[in-house]
Amino acid sequence: RDHLLTTMVRTINSMQEVVVPEGVTVDVKAREVTVKGKRGTLQRSFKHVSCEIKHAVNKKGEKTIRVEKWFGSKKELASVRTVCSHIGNMMTGVMNGFEYKMKLVYAHFPINVACDKKDGSKTPNNIEIRNFLGEKVVRSIKMQEGCTVERTSEKDEIMITGNSIEAVGISVSQIQQTCQVKKKDIRKYLDGIYCTTRKVIGQ
Repeated sequence: RDHLLTTMVRTINSMQEVVVPEGVTVDVKAREVTVKGKRGTLQRSFKHVSCEIKHAVNKKGEKTIRVEKWFGSKKELASVRTVCSHIGNMMTGVMNGFEYKMKLVYAHFPINVACDKKDGSKTPNNIEIRNFLGEKVVRSIKMQEGCTVERTSEKDEIMITGNSIEAVGISVSQIQQTCQVKKKDIRKYLDGIYCTTRKVIGQ
């Protein structure tokens, strides 16, 4: 009897909504979400998540995307918020876009970077890094699809922009990981390219 009193009641229904802003159209088909806006189109599949994703209207009369889960476990209920966050980021990306800035840090050997266009891209989507710790090897990193890399007006700074927050984040990580100091004391040798700011374009 004591055991019955302390048993947690399973959550019957968990539901969250994401408001669709003006200028954005969202298509949902079999848990595949396509978001279109002034900056382009993003598509993402949520087939691996066991939940309902559908169009709805909230109490204020605003168009929303509703993510709903019935009789879910603790992990399944947590995925409801996760899916909403991903869809929200897609909307922000096609409306404004994401911007990450990175700083070139060096003590003695100046790091040289060159941004160029590869594979017929209209915008710079490849970066070549030279003279890292005085090494002769040329490090070449191609940005993720839809991302642009360029020098800023500030000294020793580059900027990566794109619609997908995941693609921009991966591109930044690849640049930072490529310029890691090996076989030296990283407390002393701080050379590298590090992310300094992350923001939504225009904010």
